[in-house]
Parts: sequence; structure tokens; C-alpha cells
Amino acid sequence: MKVTTTPLEGLLVLEPTVHKDSRGYFFESYNKQTLENAGGYITPFVQDNQARSVKNVLRGLHYQNLPVPQAKLIRALEGSIWDVAVDIRKNSKTYKQWFGIELSAEN
Repeated sequence: MKVTTTPLEGLLVLEPTVHKDSRGYFFESYNKQTLENAGGYITPFVQDNQARSVKNVLRGLHYQNLPVPQAKLIRALEGSIWDVAVDIRKNSKTYKQWFGIELSAEN
């Protein structure tokens, strides 16, 4: 898995190594040790959700406050999405900064 840092403190882009053959594909979507080694935000992985949206849908704005922040692992299984993160942590070095990336089934 390739882990890339972003301009936002604590926000990482994870690019799995996809193994393809005639049967389909396989990839590791999450690895606690890989994230720890990359200096990522580590929290117990306790919930997995999936949503399907039709074309041109804005799907929610999400944030959590201390003491129970929640990390997000986001991917596009088909099509593509424009995912944007905004740092609203007032004590962060990257407060009010944002990062956007296109996530797709291909990448």
C-alpha cells in the first residue's frame, strides 16, 4: 500500500496495491501497522459503512469533536467522487485549509 501525506495535518491518501487476474482482483484496504508506520491517525477500526449515490449527489458533511473523533476511510467502488476535507480544528497548524481529491474505481 502506498501512503501519501497531504497538506492537511493527519490526512493521508492510501493507494492499495491491486492484484488482478482472470478471476478478478484482491487488495488490502486497511492495515493498522501501515498507518502507524506512516504517522497516521490511529483509532480502533470499529465500524464500516457503504453508501451508493446516483449521479450528481452531494452526500453529507461530517465532523466529530473531541473526545470521540472518528477517522474516515473513503473509496469509490464504481464511478468517481470528489472528496474534500476541511480542517476545522482551531488549534491545528492547518486550520481553515482544505484538500480535495478525485477518488474513482480506477484509482
